[in-house]
Amino acid sequence: QVLLVESGGGLVQAGGSLTLSCTIPGSIFGASTMGWYRQTPGNQRELVASISFGGATTVVDSVKGRFTISKDNAKRTVTLQMDSLQPADTAVYYCNALFLLTRRNYWGQGTQVTVSS
Repeated sequence: QVLLVESGGGLVQAGGSLTLSCTIPGSIFGASTMGWYRQTPGNQRELVASISFGGATTVVDSVKGRFTISKDNAKRTVTLQMDSLQPADTAVYYCNALFLLTRRNYWGQGTQVTVSS
């Protein structure tokens, strides 16, 4: 069973920062596109940022300039640095790995991020 383990969510005031981290098994890390999604009640899960196995990154417009995605190949982690947080960023954040050899998606358990105004 492939498990993605997340950490780093919590409660922060508007304008603050949080760092989310996800550890991905070595069996898939090197051949996956990895990303962070978020979901609010009643809404679909949406992509926030992604990073390819080669290191190319994408960030959605709503968080551009505030969120940064990165990965550490040695530690097999993908990190989402979130700065200048806004109440609209409140959601459950999920780590994702799309294993390119099988096109199978793997998900973390989700971590709550709450931004108070």
